[in-house]
Amino acid sequence: MSAQTPADPQPGPIVSIVGAGPGAVDLITLRAADRLRAAEVLLWTDSLVAPEIASLTDESCERIATSGLTLEEICELMIQRARSGRRVVRLHDGDPCLYSALNEQRRRLAEAGLGIEVVPGVSAYQAVAAALPSELTVPGLVQTIVLSRASGRTGTPERETLSRLAGLRASLCLYLSARHVQDVQDSLLEHYPADTPVAIGYRVSWPDQWLRLVELREMAACSREQGLTRTTLYLVSPALAAPSPHRSRLYSASHGHLFRPASGAGAGERLVAQDKAEQALG
Repeated sequence: MSAQTPADPQPGPIVSIVGAGPGAVDLITLRAADRLRAAEVLLWTDSLVAPEIASLTDESCERIATSGLTLEEICELMIQRARSGRRVVRLHDGDPCLYSALNEQRRRLAEAGLGIEVVPGVSAYQAVAAALPSELTVPGLVQTIVLSRASGRTGTPERETLSRLAGLRASLCLYLSARHVQDVQDSLLEHYPADTPVAIGYRVSWPDQWLRLVELREMAACSREQGLTRTTLYLVSPALAAPSPHRSRLYSASHGHLFRPASGAGAGERLVAQDKAEQALG
């Protein structure tokens, strides 16, 4: 039997696992808002999701705060409510596909004969980059984004240690790492220059948002000074420096594609000249 695909019919009732985004109510998706308004039962991460987002549900919706519950208790509540024929929404902060225990919930719901749909949300790294505002993939400088975390209680595979990831010198987005920030800084300094820009974002898009751009060597001291221990995102990237003179060739007049031909003769010569100018500036 082939593995189930998204197009296959889901077994039994469907539980909607919805991403609430980084915090601001106007950063949720239209689909997320639709699922919330239709919900008859809401299990929401009240310690991390703004009450205004949970309040998008109807007054008749049963709202269950989950900050004081174990994952097993949350799953059993979802199963009970879904089996009774009610529309159940599990509301996570950020994007449910990142650090949300989605895998465990999916497995337990499948064992109970329930299907799920996942509604993605804007993640914290996107909110931080947008608030700066910065592009994390600058041509000629960095083209890779890595999402990871400090080892902490959950741990990380040996092949994914921060020291190894830092060797890429990519745009590195670190979740759940504020309590280990000194160890993080020490690991990153093995590969990144000490003056590499680091964005430190606390509750970005919330009313009490705090966001600073510092050098890597200042990362730990700045975090301690601000008293950061949770809901903090670190974004380490050479792309966060002053706007780069490098540009995308995709949008160059000398680059032709299906929807736009290259502009006239001499396009190749212009591209060579552009490359030389960029090298001189970079």
